[in-house]
Amino acid sequence: MSLPEQAQQALDTFAQGKGWEQRARLLMQWGDRLEPLTAADKTEANRVHGCESLVWLVAEQVDGRWRFKASSDARLLRGLLALLLVRVQGLAVADLAGLDLRDWFSQLGLERQLSPSRSNGLHAVVQRMAELASGR
Repeated sequence: MSLPEQAQQALDTFAQGKGWEQRARLLMQWGDRLEPLTAADKTEANRVHGCESLVWLVAEQVDGRWRFKASSDARLLRGLLALLLVRVQGLAVADLAGLDLRDWFSQLGLERQLSPSRSNGLHAVVQRMAELASGR
């Protein structure tokens, strides 16, 4: 399965990041690119439970494909969400359910930044994406 164009750009960008400090800066820059959520989007109904930080997820279907928007109160997590979103935008529900998050963040060189709580939180986001996309 080929990567979405923005996901490939993310891989290329992070491949050039030497060391954690540079990657952390890149991560925050990617987080700053997230499309901002409105106050109306930041509702309890859009909150992802299972994350230590506050995370909101909004989904809409465009031309039969799912588009997601997400945000968090935590800056590093916003960066991780941005990288997750470029990987999943436009995926079919079945592909979404089968996504190997650890592999994706490994390819980006960020697997060490996925503490168990961050990893669980991102899995909760992907699980919520799959629920929204399957109409649950």
